[in-house]
Amino acid sequence: MTKPPQNADDVRRIVKDNGIEFLFAQFVDMHGKPSAKLVPAHHLDDLLADGAGFAGFAAGDIGQGPHDPDMIAMPDPTTLTILPWQPNVARFACDITVEGKEWPFCPRTILRHALERAASLGYELKVGAELEYFLVRRTADGGIEVADPLDTLELPCYDMRALTRNLDFVSHVSKYVTQLGWDNYATDHEDANGQFEQNFQFAEALTTCDRAVFYRYMVESLAQQRGLIATFMPKPFANLTGNGCHFHVSLWRDGENVFERDPAEDPRGLGLSELAYNFIGGLKANAKAYIALTAPTVNSYKRLVIGAPTSGATWAPAYISYGYNNRTQMLRIPDAGRIEDRTVDGSCNPYLAATAMLAAGLDGIERDLDPGEPNSANLYTMSPEQRAEGGIELLPANLLDATRELEHNEPLRAALGTTRDGDYVDYFIKVKRQEWQAAHEQITQWELDRYLQLF
Repeated sequence: MTKPPQNADDVRRIVKDNGIEFLFAQFVDMHGKPSAKLVPAHHLDDLLADGAGFAGFAAGDIGQGPHDPDMIAMPDPTTLTILPWQPNVARFACDITVEGKEWPFCPRTILRHALERAASLGYELKVGAELEYFLVRRTADGGIEVADPLDTLELPCYDMRALTRNLDFVSHVSKYVTQLGWDNYATDHEDANGQFEQNFQFAEALTTCDRAVFYRYMVESLAQQRGLIATFMPKPFANLTGNGCHFHVSLWRDGENVFERDPAEDPRGLGLSELAYNFIGGLKANAKAYIALTAPTVNSYKRLVIGAPTSGATWAPAYISYGYNNRTQMLRIPDAGRIEDRTVDGSCNPYLAATAMLAAGLDGIERDLDPGEPNSANLYTMSPEQRAEGGIELLPANLLDATRELEHNEPLRAALGTTRDGDYVDYFIKVKRQEWQAAHEQITQWELDRYLQLF
């Protein structure tokens, strides 16, 4: 199925013509975890009309208590996705309602509202997502190791032999992505041992986020069929590069990319419009806060450091900066008309990450913010004095600091919306601070090795 359905009649025809027997009604919680009910296809009309019911408190962090009425996952007919490896099963991405009303804790609903606001200003957000993952297996002691025992090169990035050894897996992913109509255009072995990236075309933001959720589910399912684990965890190995999920963003109006102009007409030479530079100004001004949503886990900040024992680069940002096709920058301009945000990692809830970036960028447009001149330096080797002289600020070093910045950020607070219990941002911060506290209470092996007999 390459052409998505546009309405319920299209769905009925596709289900019948393709012999689909079961349908997942799928939604995500705050963390982007996919939850679903499996509905027999002969109840399709009931599903489309009435949705699927869930005890929300049992489903994760989505704003419900055990006393609340059922959440209803209402399918978006345009998101019908046939599982390529199980073609008698299909999936709907759903929005959550409760007692007939939109549920403001639903991440997909939050992004839809943000996109509606952008549309009222005349803009459509388009996003491309680069989802990196590791193929690993469990060890006897409960740890993990790279699944390919021969993938041991010190500099494994783009290694043709490692890619070949994993050809069965990555080629199946590639074929399935293209079969879905997303168009896989490249697969590569990434910077770390056991790490891969398989790119598909950019699309309207909600579509890309729906696809990102399904893609992570699909890759993990295919890995499990082979007795492996596919992980999008930002930093599963201390000594290897982490998993990014870089977002490439652009704003469009009437089918035209309003970020793009001829580099010869751009005084900064990057091929960006003044509107795009204002958007960058907003990203920079709000970066310390929105990173709580683009890098939303304790583990995320172990990726956002400088230097690595393998390649000598983490390929992840630590400073608030932008520049042309320079992977040490937080915001890279790889080509005219688009901005790559490298803070986004594999643990993000794509709906919330896109909402945060859109809100930050629109804030820059509304306030006519100037991002300053682009940076061409290697930020990994710049001294603190050089960075200070250039006005380059640090990103938060941990999740707790990021939530402290988010707490006082008004553009993000407004974009994430209001719930029955107050602003969504306060709910998000509460959950994330509990996560931080739970991690902080752990006594690690490093601490025992360092402190047990030091004093």
